[in-house]
Amino acid sequence: MSKVNPTEMTLEEQCAANGMRMTDQRRVIAQVIEAADDHPDVEELYRRASAIDARISLSTVYRTVNLFEEAGLVTKHDFKDGRARFELIPDEHHDHLIDIRTGSVIEFRNEEIEAIQEVIAKRLGYKLVDHRLELYAVPLDRTPKKHEEPKEKK
Repeated sequence: MSKVNPTEMTLEEQCAANGMRMTDQRRVIAQVIEAADDHPDVEELYRRASAIDARISLSTVYRTVNLFEEAGLVTKHDFKDGRARFELIPDEHHDHLIDIRTGSVIEFRNEEIEAIQEVIAKRLGYKLVDHRLELYAVPLDRTPKKHEEPKEKK
C-alpha cells in the first residue's frame, strides 16, 4: 500500500487520517477553511460556516480551529490586529505583507530573502529550520500632494 501525501488530501481527509472524529459541523468548518483564499479570523469562519449550517455555534468554531491547530493541520497568525487568523498549512513556505490600513494580507515568496536568512543564521552559528516573516506596510501614495510638483516619467 502506497503512502498518501498529506498535501494531496483535503483537510477533512487529513483530520480523519489523524483519527479525529468528524462531526457534520467539523466537516463544514474544514470545508470553509479549505475554501478560504484569505486569512479569516474565527468570527469570519463562524459567519461563513453558520451560513451553511445554522447549528454551528461560535464556540464550536473556536474549539474546532484549536483542534485543527493542535493537530498541525492549520496555522494561526497574529497580524497585530487583535484577531487570530487561520490558514491551511501551506504546501510551500511563503511570507506575508499586511496592509495595516485595510488588514488585507498578501502572500509572497522571495528567494533573495530566503537566502539572506540562511546566511544570517549560518553567520551566527545556526542552521535555520523554520521562520516566519511578516511585513507591516501602508500603500505607497502615488498621487502628488498639493504642495508637490508631479514627478515626470523618464
